[in-house]
Amino acid sequence: MSMSSLSSVGRRAAGAVRMPAAAWVQGGWMRREEAIMGTSISVELWSEDPSAGNAAMDLVIGEMHRIDRGMSPHKPDSELSRINREAAVRPVPLSEEMFVLLARSLEFSRRSEGAFDITFAGAGRLYDYRERIRPTDAALAQACAAVGHQYLELDAAARSVRFARDGLRIDLGGFAKGHAVDNAAAILARRGIRHAFISAGGDSRVIGDRRGRPWTIGVRDPRRPGEIVALLPLEDAAVSTSGDYERYFDTPDGARCHHILDPRTGKSPDSVRSVTIIAPDGLTSEALSKCLFVMGVERGLRFVESHAGVDAWWSTRRGRCTTRPDCSPPARSRGSDTRTASDSRSLNSPIRGPG
Repeated sequence: MSMSSLSSVGRRAAGAVRMPAAAWVQGGWMRREEAIMGTSISVELWSEDPSAGNAAMDLVIGEMHRIDRGMSPHKPDSELSRINREAAVRPVPLSEEMFVLLARSLEFSRRSEGAFDITFAGAGRLYDYRERIRPTDAALAQACAAVGHQYLELDAAARSVRFARDGLRIDLGGFAKGHAVDNAAAILARRGIRHAFISAGGDSRVIGDRRGRPWTIGVRDPRRPGEIVALLPLEDAAVSTSGDYERYFDTPDGARCHHILDPRTGKSPDSVRSVTIIAPDGLTSEALSKCLFVMGVERGLRFVESHAGVDAWWSTRRGRCTTRPDCSPPARSRGSDTRTASDSRSLNSPIRGPG
C-alpha cells in the first residue's frame, strides 16, 4: 500500500490497437486502467491470446472492486464501516479475509512498536487536506487517547473483533491496496500469466520479468515532479512507495501536514520525504513503507534487517539512503514509454500544496 512515485519502464510496441473495455494490445502486451479504491488501478500483461488476456484483466478489475466494496471507509455498507459502527458496542463477526488482515495489522503494530497502527483513523479523520485544516492540539490529544492497537481485540474462536475503547476507529489504507495487488497477482498466476505488472496507486506487484529483461521501477524525486532519482530492476516482487507529496498542505509556519501520520502523536513526521520498499508481497511492502516513514532512517534500517527479502530506499531532508545495492541513477531523460504511478494519490483528493 515513498520518496517517490513509481514508474515501470518498458518498451511499448508501435501501432497499439485500442480494444474494448480500455484494453490495448501491443504485440502480446495488453493493458487496462480504471479508477477504483480512490486511486488509479492498472494491469499490464503478456498474453498470446487476446481473449484470454482480456478475461484475466476482467477478473483482476473485478477483484479490485470486490475489495473496495468490503474495505472502503467511505461506503456505509462495507464490512469496515460496519466494524467501525458496531465494534465498540459488541463483538462484530468477521469474514475470514478481514480477520486475517486485522491479525496481520496487529503483528505489524507489535513488531514496529506502534509505528504502524490501523487505529490511527480516529486522529486521521480530523484532517481536511482539501480545506487545509488541521486539528487543534486539544482535539488531537483527545482523539489520540482512543488510538492504540492494544484496544483492538480479536477473538479467533468466534472470528470477531471488539473495540475496547470508545472512539476507536480503524482504517485499512495502510495495506489494503497491497493486499489487492497480491490477490490480483494470484489470479493472474492461476490463469497462466507469466509476465505482468499490477499497480494500485503507489503499490505494485510484478510477475516474472518483462520477457527477457527485468521490470524497471523508477523512484520519484519527492520535491521535483516528473523527475526520477533511481531505477530498480525487479522480477517477481512487490514495491510500495509512501511520500509526503500527494495529499498534503503547507502551513503558514512552514510545516507540512500530509496523510502519513505517526499513530502515537497524530501528527505528520517531518524527517522523511518518501520511502520505497521492495518485498516479496504487496501487503508487506505497503505496511513497511508506512512503518519506515514513521520510524525514520536509523530505526528503519534496524527494522528492515529483521525482515528477510526486504529492501528500502529513503529520501529525507538530509539526503538519500538505501539497502538496495543494484539500484542505478536514471538516464538524463525518460523515454516516452515510461509509466508513472503516484503514491496512493486519491482521485477524490486532487488538492496539492505548492512544491
